[in-house]
Amino acid sequence: TTVWAEHLSDELKRRFYKNWYKSKKKAFTKYAKKHAEEGGKNITRDLERMKKYCTTIRVLAHSQVSKTPLSQKKAHLMEVQINGGSIADKVDFGHGLFEKPVEIDSIFEQDEMIDCIAITKGHGYQGVTSRWGTKKLPRKTHKGLRKVACIGAWHPSHVQWTVARAGQMGYHHRTSVNHKVYRIGKGTDEGNASTDFDVSKKQITPMGGFVRYGEVKNDFVLLKGSVPGVKKRVMTLRKSMFTHT
Repeated sequence: TTVWAEHLSDELKRRFYKNWYKSKKKAFTKYAKKHAEEGGKNITRDLERMKKYCTTIRVLAHSQVSKTPLSQKKAHLMEVQINGGSIADKVDFGHGLFEKPVEIDSIFEQDEMIDCIAITKGHGYQGVTSRWGTKKLPRKTHKGLRKVACIGAWHPSHVQWTVARAGQMGYHHRTSVNHKVYRIGKGTDEGNASTDFDVSKKQITPMGGFVRYGEVKNDFVLLKGSVPGVKKRVMTLRKSMFTHT
């Protein structure tokens, strides 16, 4: 069972269209009428069904790309599972989040260890030397030296998957674990980059803006280390999957 909110933003509706400006923009209009009909009786019935029959409750959350300096207008949509408490508690919690923004500081906190999930930077089709870091062959090698000399034994009489070969490098889905949250900054704070040792009032955006992004005007997270992906690429931040001691 799925229950949709009464008012859905256009940036979310764009996700369901290939061509928004040519469309009639009628997505979810029938769902919205359910909230008005008989005082939302159908919506209440669906929520009660979820409390009675469902074992897993998830919310559909979308990004607010209109707040960023990007040219994209289509929101990213994602299912997020609710854990903890009874099924009724989960349904009530999810229903209470309808049409409300979820702030970053309500989920993560400073000095916490979190995971980053994203698509890595793509490099296209690469040879075996750059893709797997195999040793180059001697200079006088016939037919090229950026190769693997032996790709396996006579038997088993096929090339095994463990052998390094040329192919697609990058643009892979990767999870990078254990990134420490150095700071959760507020976009409205004019001194959101100040520290105990540098008390001058300054913002996190460097002079001239971040290259290929622009100015940071919203809440932000400062993480330790490098994260997968290129600039502007969407990323999933997740609570760590194991208990830190």
